[in-house]
Amino acid sequence: MKQFFPTRFAEIIYAFTMVAYGFLHLKSAGDEKAIQAVPSFMPGGGTFWIYFTAIAFFAAAAAIIINKQKALAAYLLAGMLVVFILMVHLKPFLANPYNVIQPLKDVGLAMAAIIIGNNAKK
Repeated sequence: MKQFFPTRFAEIIYAFTMVAYGFLHLKSAGDEKAIQAVPSFMPGGGTFWIYFTAIAFFAAAAAIIINKQKALAAYLLAGMLVVFILMVHLKPFLANPYNVIQPLKDVGLAMAAIIIGNNAKK
């Protein structure tokens, strides 16, 4: 069966989505609510981790777009998103099960990153 959308097209759109998330993190770096979302036991403080994740989003997107080290970048991105679920989104979800949108979004993004990593040419 012929593919309606080429996989490479979907990967590039996904990568640009990660670029958008990187810019959103940079934009929220001064936001007190965003800084407080980072668990207090994380070394370096919330602002550092917001910038770090923005750079990680940009790096993963670049690797996917230029098709270099794509598998590694996609697997690391998936791992980061799972860490977000466990460290940032799990507590609000357990407090109120209706807070399910952010964890579900990150699960979907992590699984898509795994698919990209699995389909990367070795």
